[in-house]
Amino acid sequence: MDLPPPGISRIRNFSIIAHIDHGKSTLSDRILEVTGAVQSRDMRAQYLDSMDLERERGITIKAQNVRVEWKGHVFHLIDTPGHVDFGYEVSRSLAACEGVVLVVDAAQGIEAQTLANCYLALENDLEIVACLNKIDLPAADPDRYAMEIETILGIPAEDILRISAKTGEGVPELLDAIAERIPAPVGSADDPLRALIFDSQFDQYRGVVSSIRVVDGTLEAGSRLQFMQAQATHEAIEIGIRRPAATPVDRLGPGEVGYLIAGIKDVGDARSGETVTTAPRGATSPLEGYRDPKPMVFSGLFPIDGDDFEDLRDSLAKLKLNDASVTYTPESSGALGFGFRCGFLGLLHMEIVKERLEREFGLALIATAPSVEYRVTRTDGHVEVIDNPSDLPPAQQVDGIEEPVFKVSIITPTAYTGALMELCQSRRGEMKRMEYLSPERVELNYEIPLAEVVVDFFDQLKSRSQGYASLDYELAGYQLSNLVRVDLLLNGQPADAFSTIVHRDNAESYGRRMCEKLRELIPRQMFDVPIQAAIGGKVIARETVKAKRKDVLAKCYGGDITRKRKLLEKQKEGKKKMKAIGRVEVPGDVFISALKLDD
Repeated sequence: MDLPPPGISRIRNFSIIAHIDHGKSTLSDRILEVTGAVQSRDMRAQYLDSMDLERERGITIKAQNVRVEWKGHVFHLIDTPGHVDFGYEVSRSLAACEGVVLVVDAAQGIEAQTLANCYLALENDLEIVACLNKIDLPAADPDRYAMEIETILGIPAEDILRISAKTGEGVPELLDAIAERIPAPVGSADDPLRALIFDSQFDQYRGVVSSIRVVDGTLEAGSRLQFMQAQATHEAIEIGIRRPAATPVDRLGPGEVGYLIAGIKDVGDARSGETVTTAPRGATSPLEGYRDPKPMVFSGLFPIDGDDFEDLRDSLAKLKLNDASVTYTPESSGALGFGFRCGFLGLLHMEIVKERLEREFGLALIATAPSVEYRVTRTDGHVEVIDNPSDLPPAQQVDGIEEPVFKVSIITPTAYTGALMELCQSRRGEMKRMEYLSPERVELNYEIPLAEVVVDFFDQLKSRSQGYASLDYELAGYQLSNLVRVDLLLNGQPADAFSTIVHRDNAESYGRRMCEKLRELIPRQMFDVPIQAAIGGKVIARETVKAKRKDVLAKCYGGDITRKRKLLEKQKEGKKKMKAIGRVEVPGDVFISALKLDD
């Protein structure tokens, strides 16, 4: 089906950005309904969230795009995630837009991610259309929060629209404002083709399906295309638009957003940020892609069944196409066999990636304890970067260890200030600034070591503030710290999956906690199993899993005591011998339970 390309002046490309749970996906649903892109009988909540995981958790993980029409204009809408771990998805989407719709909850006001995403839009010189959502809630106070937006972001209060994405109130006026305020894309159909890939996914029947924004020139079906970074040439088998169903078209002109299928089987050829041009007589300079995201959290992923290693490698390659922020390198572990050391943007991201690998590719995986990237200065002056605790050189060869530090911004109602300051202090945080946004809301700025934020900081923040505080963070560099590696020994053998780097002050409590946890989890063997936590050669905590007992005296009824003693001595000898040659059998689920992040 061929649709006539719209005139470039009638096109509007925009993203919806907001803090998590402020109503982005619901607003996308209403826009699809109001513009008639989806019939009301086909409508379902979170229409653009196609992953089961997104629907279950009620969050957006992947940015999605769709084309709708409104009063003679063509809108390309890109719905983005709100969670801080997926800020990278937002930055990719903004590269394909000229404007954003900033959604703020009329009952909660500006949150940390609202500010972060808004600054991201300003960095990209995008027009911002602000709106207050959820005005149908009894707790909504749009006038007060409109003034707050004006004070903090400088957007005039009278320009802020009032909408309810749930009921649809104010959505037509918002669409009119988008047509009026967001500029049309610039680009010439006569120039050589330049198009930006801002997302890709792998379809096992058709190869790579890329989301693409044409900047200059015209993309035509059947033409030969050059992928400039990958230095690869492919033929455009099908191009099309999503409305929301994929609809093939013959060509996409400047400013249009659609999808491209070029029969690409090698996932490295169509990475996000890639520039596509025509093969002969193409553009000479690529478009500005986006910075590769830097992983913050590292964890080992190991298949429970060692035979799945190759499947895990292929699955990670396909997943990386859809989520370019995952990094992975092969590693091996004495306890867990062969697997990959993976880098993630945060803990939620790590959880989602592991769950996607298990669901979409049918793998059963164990993840090791999350760690961060340290800079180790050896005594000979050589500096190396390590992200795996087992790579840390012996203490006598280490001159100093630097750890990454986060700049953390927390926005909270004033009632919870004390509890949150205590939380930050307990995580070795250093206060930098405290600022009252209004008499009821305060912004706290701290510098906290990333290793302290990584495990359950977000959960603690939410529980201590009854869910009202919001968090945003960014890397602030490295600082020297007194860090040590704590190893766990089972029957004298180090279990590398449990090694971790902690601050010396917390080492003993961490070691004791892990020993107690493992004592409960490791099944009893035929001999006593000592579980020890050690720093180098010094043991700092110990627990023992007692041996199974067989009553060898059951057959002794009466008789001499020496006979009983002889049997007990014989049993003792057997256990001693078994302990010397025996290996501690640790079932896979023990690793999973011990490495659970709930502590």
